[in-house]
Amino acid sequence: MASSRKVVLRAVLASLSVLSARGESGPGNYTFPDGFMFGVATAAYQIEGAWNEDGKGESMWDTFLHSHPYYTPDHSNGDVAADSYHKYMDDIAIVKELGVEYYRLSISWPRLLPNGTDNNISKSAVRYYRKVIKELINANIIPVVTLFHWDMPTPFMDLGGWANPQIVNYFRDYARVAFNLFGDVVKIWTTMNEPHQHCYNGYGGDYFAPAIKSHGVGEYLCIHYMLLAHAAAYHLYDEEFRPTQKGKIGITLDAFWAKPKNSSNPDDIEAAERYLQMHLGTFAHPIFSKQGDYPEFVRNRVDTLSLHQGYTRSRLPYFTPEEVISLRGSSDFFGLNHYTTFLMSSSNSEESWAVPSMDYDTGVKLDQDPKWLKPGSDWFSVYPPGFRKLINWITNKYGKEIPIIITENGLSDFGGINDYARVDYYNEYLAQMLQAMYVDGCNIQGYFAWTLMDDFEWKDGYTSKFGLYHVDFNSTKRTRTPKLSAINYREIVRTKKINFDFIEKPSSSAQSNRIKD
Repeated sequence: MASSRKVVLRAVLASLSVLSARGESGPGNYTFPDGFMFGVATAAYQIEGAWNEDGKGESMWDTFLHSHPYYTPDHSNGDVAADSYHKYMDDIAIVKELGVEYYRLSISWPRLLPNGTDNNISKSAVRYYRKVIKELINANIIPVVTLFHWDMPTPFMDLGGWANPQIVNYFRDYARVAFNLFGDVVKIWTTMNEPHQHCYNGYGGDYFAPAIKSHGVGEYLCIHYMLLAHAAAYHLYDEEFRPTQKGKIGITLDAFWAKPKNSSNPDDIEAAERYLQMHLGTFAHPIFSKQGDYPEFVRNRVDTLSLHQGYTRSRLPYFTPEEVISLRGSSDFFGLNHYTTFLMSSSNSEESWAVPSMDYDTGVKLDQDPKWLKPGSDWFSVYPPGFRKLINWITNKYGKEIPIIITENGLSDFGGINDYARVDYYNEYLAQMLQAMYVDGCNIQGYFAWTLMDDFEWKDGYTSKFGLYHVDFNSTKRTRTPKLSAINYREIVRTKKINFDFIEKPSSSAQSNRIKD
């Protein structure tokens, strides 16, 4: 397998003639330190397929997409996806080919526990994940395992999902099973992936499953109990498993950078901070701040608006004093997913905002600069300086003591092997991250590219591509082929620095897409 992969790489390099002299260029000559965690990330529902094989239970995404076949623009679902359930050895081969030492993957909760509950553990799933993890370790790749990457078991979704307080106990039960079964070989865990996106778009809106549209209420219930479930899993590991398994456990949050639309307008400056408090601080402050609990601004804002809207209690639930203590410090690292930046301006109301809703509570209108490159998804524009600014905002709020691991960062486009825009994106965003490390003193210990290969991208189906490797979804073999970005990322990992001239763009697209601020 390894030799055949090398042949493919040599063929791609030769046929595309993309390599240039390896000169040094770009802002500064910063290098990644020894021990820096380079990795690549995937998620179970987006790549595994085999949705009903070997006794797997249904996830809410299985159920929702089978009931709403036109939800995605290409009328697709994750039934087969990249077929990683059967082709995991191919996945491990290309992770090895990239030269990274870490692979972030997720366990499918309904694959491991078909009913969601711990009284029925799938032996097939145990064998599958044990094989994947063992083969990664045999290839000198360290697994980083996420417990929940959005695939709630349908039986629990039928009971309200993350809006049901009892889900905290069931998630703890699931975490215990995972720690018992895999904790001897998995030493880095994340509990939750992007609770912000999951709750805001799935419970408050309908952009993601479960598409409940309980705006102004559902997203806050989801947030509250996801955070409590995270803390429950963290303390379970910390108290019962860490003493013998010696691992680390954290959470992965996501954030756009909030750039004032008019940097000279105090209202826009305040709006940008308000957005960050509502959409990042709500999740980060209870865990990473010294005070704990929801940010004071968020608490006052939602409480006040709830009262004005005639509610007898706040739409944002309260933590008990014991829960505040349990959440505070419940992560060994700050996992951060970042993709893009939005321009922020203050607004009392927009036509698209429901009342109540998190949008209305935030009171911020989002735009993107038309000058920013937009290679793929409509929501995604390229603004590299936002990455550095976001990292600094987190550092300034929560201190340098907690290490930051970039658990996802990557570019959306519409496909193709010659992904020059993605090469530029990784070069420019990694350069901003290096400046955050060396110039600003931010404590960044790792970086995971999203994603290893083209996959099922939720609402976008297969129309949007994030992969370093192209997947032929028209072939039953689901052949993986390296893109230019894979070759470029491999070189960054190998040399521990960014060579902006390593991949030469054709003269017609040779103009720089670099944005300075």
